[in-house]
Amino acid sequence: MDAPAGREQRRSERVKLSVPVIIMTETVDHKQVQEVTATITVNAHGGLFKLKMEVLAGQPMLLLNMNTNKEESCRVVRVERLPNAEYGVAFEFEIPSPQFWVVSTAPTDWKLVSS
Repeated sequence: MDAPAGREQRRSERVKLSVPVIIMTETVDHKQVQEVTATITVNAHGGLFKLKMEVLAGQPMLLLNMNTNKEESCRVVRVERLPNAEYGVAFEFEIPSPQFWVVSTAPTDWKLVSS
């Protein structure tokens, strides 16, 4: 069955969760940069956060979960310019990582994702 028009199909259920993270990446001129932010929503495959620095779709990043000190490689999937000179950034892990997020009651479909 197809998803209703206008509704994106998710690989895993989203959860509203604010997790402090450090985003580490490289600029086009190979300068290492980082920014502290917090997630807005997460799922087993990635999530969404706001950044002040501009990133591009496809750009690789390293994410550090400040609550657990776990790191995961990911890439930018989509960037949306927001008011106040910020960017909404959707990202996905290189390998699905539901265990990266500490969620007391994870959605059922997260358990079906192999890490």
